[in-house]
Amino acid sequence: MTPAPPFFLLLLCLIGAHAAVDLRTAAAMAAGLCKTRPTDLVFIIDSSRSVRPSEFEQVKVFLAKVIEGLDVGPNATRVGVINYASRVKNEVSLKTHRTKAGLVKAVTKIEPLSTGTMTGLAIQFALNVAFSEGEGARVKSPDISKVAIIVTDGRPQDNVKEVAQRARDAGIEIFAIGVGRVDMSTLKQMASDPLDDHVDYVESYSVIEKLTKKFQEAFCVSDLCATGDHDCEQVCISSPGSYKCACKDGFTLMDDGRSCSACSNSATDVVFLIDGSKSVRPENFELVKKWINQIIDKLDVSDSKAHVGLVQYSSSVRQEFPLGRYNNKKDLKDAVKKMAYMERGTMTGQALRYLSDNSFSAGQGARPGVTKVGIVFTDGRSQDYIGDAAKKAKENGFKMYAVGVGNAVEDELKEIASEPTGEHYFYTADFKTMTQIAKKLQINICQEEDPCECDSLVKFQKKVEDALQALTKKYILYDGMSKRIALLENKIV
Repeated sequence: MTPAPPFFLLLLCLIGAHAAVDLRTAAAMAAGLCKTRPTDLVFIIDSSRSVRPSEFEQVKVFLAKVIEGLDVGPNATRVGVINYASRVKNEVSLKTHRTKAGLVKAVTKIEPLSTGTMTGLAIQFALNVAFSEGEGARVKSPDISKVAIIVTDGRPQDNVKEVAQRARDAGIEIFAIGVGRVDMSTLKQMASDPLDDHVDYVESYSVIEKLTKKFQEAFCVSDLCATGDHDCEQVCISSPGSYKCACKDGFTLMDDGRSCSACSNSATDVVFLIDGSKSVRPENFELVKKWINQIIDKLDVSDSKAHVGLVQYSSSVRQEFPLGRYNNKKDLKDAVKKMAYMERGTMTGQALRYLSDNSFSAGQGARPGVTKVGIVFTDGRSQDYIGDAAKKAKENGFKMYAVGVGNAVEDELKEIASEPTGEHYFYTADFKTMTQIAKKLQINICQEEDPCECDSLVKFQKKVEDALQALTKKYILYDGMSKRIALLENKIV
């Protein structure tokens, strides 16, 4: 049997790979593991006089079925509908409906215009109006797709080539569906590349529904975490068409982005900066103290590992205790419980300056060469400027966490927090749910390997090897001498 040529084998592999992708997509849809990438989608439907009322109803059924397969929502897929003939009518804006039910209901109410076929005018309207921010389109971003699906059954009475090119240049992906006696060359002028994926033809409106599955699959992005197509060691977090790895409580994500390490045993200086303003209220201040002790419970407190300091602020700043005063959890937690509520203003900027200038100084117990962590808690807007002080703390190399409750200002929390801010600032509306933040907030500082220690080990290993070689030589010499003495003794005897 003659072996298949290399090109033929490559072709078979490509076909097999494409089929495998299609099967995974179909399986994901069937199992409900499919999400749609955030998309601004606009249908552009021809309702010229050549489209009979019954056929137009079939177009609306097609639209409704495609919508049913989408992940509709303000942060997911937004849908708009343009109806055109000799004129253009904006039936549904991208900002109008945020649920599938509302969209489908709006689609069922669309009536045909029954005049000419100005397809170019409709595309121009989509470019200038439908995909504008005023109509609900989102700012252009690599994370958000812009898609137009054109359905038409005839030859346009205006030019489509140039306006379609402008739309594509603006980042709009165009699918063109032709029905019946449509002009195929016009469809190709409108559609995005590759044309095989973006141009479709059906013989009549009665079979347009068969394209539903194609468009549902086109917008389907498999949930790779749910399907198991990931290499995360502990926790997989889905995003459209991708994923990122995370770790369970008590573990830190390693540099490879997938494996986790429990390395909270490194020496760390941690200072809590606590808002004791009047808005907190006494009963909530007790909850804050419990929250602090929750975090202390997760630290490896000892003379050589984690040291903890506590500062309270309101209109002024008061150090409750410095770093290193208490080197066991029991004494630390008892000291936190005894903290008296100050009950005045909210001078967060002043408190941050105190943290940088005093709390992490050697005079207040901070250790040189040890990681410094600041945990700032507040329940409202600062009454002074925080920008410079927040910047200085991070420039000093402090790892800053910002925790807000109630009326805390998100922008201020982000300004205080270290990068990436999403991992270093937390917010909850209610003091009673602060325990959830304590569970999420991880202060796992992994100690880097000391290259000096490695060099020492290498040197030690070499010394051992040299000593063994020397001993071996001595043994060989000793063995030789022993044999010679034995020979001499035999001769004497």
